[in-house]
Amino acid sequence: METKPVILAVDDTELNTDILVELLRDRYEVITALDGERAIEIANKKHVDLILLDIMMPEMDGYDVCQHLKSNQKTKDIPIIFITAKTDETSIEKAYDIGGIDYVTKPFRPKELLARVQRELAMQKLIDELKKSQEELKLLAITDSMTKLYNRRYFSEISMELFALAKRENRPLSLIMLDIDKFKTINDTYGHKVGDEAIIALGNLLRKAKRKSDVACRLGGEEFVLLLPNTAYKDAKKVAEKIRKRVEKSKIPYDEGKTLSFTISLGVAEVDFEHEDQIEPALKRADDALYEAKKSGRNRVC
Repeated sequence: METKPVILAVDDTELNTDILVELLRDRYEVITALDGERAIEIANKKHVDLILLDIMMPEMDGYDVCQHLKSNQKTKDIPIIFITAKTDETSIEKAYDIGGIDYVTKPFRPKELLARVQRELAMQKLIDELKKSQEELKLLAITDSMTKLYNRRYFSEISMELFALAKRENRPLSLIMLDIDKFKTINDTYGHKVGDEAIIALGNLLRKAKRKSDVACRLGGEEFVLLLPNTAYKDAKKVAEKIRKRVEKSKIPYDEGKTLSFTISLGVAEVDFEHEDQIEPALKRADDALYEAKKSGRNRVC
């Protein structure tokens, strides 16, 4: 069953709010408020799709209510239709200037009000869908399609942000570079499909093994990187070892009833804020440590 849109009707005369409830209740869930403070309280506590707002109210008039709602991050996007007996041009202009999307004069014609409410709710739904699509597109742009971890592009952005934050707050920041051991052999022996499954499995393991504050990214191929905020080198090595052990114990199913095990090598480095003004040197040291782990026999942390 589809949920009805929620409309907040605000008027200091109870008879007027009763009329609005009677007119709208078949299609909408209507909440009423008899003063501005109560309206603001409701808008902050409940989900509201549209506000019908009287202008002339004691203590806090409709203009003040609108300005308060528009200045609040939580309520600023709720569309507001003013309903008032004021018909002068100055009042109408002010209503639009402070953020109202429409203006209906009293006494209103029921069919006209319904049409305007329907139009504004339809427009708001379209705006919400557009925002959602934009957020989804933004997420796609920074997400690796195979593992669903962040991609190289996002790593470039977030690494600079975390570097600046850690330096400003005088907190440690470490990195772990890792990749799958003998990945070419896996592809050559079992096929690229199994190789892809190994990459996906490693992505899933990293997602589960990393701490909440850590950022895991796939740089490309079988190569991954983790950013570890508030983590010094010694603790970063412990995190890396924990990940190495989890991967070593994992098995990838392929064909019928067959499984494949694989290992990873990891290189760890901590940013030296005293001598470095960007993250690239630490990234290079982590990459060098990864090379050393490979050179020393693989399936290890260096």
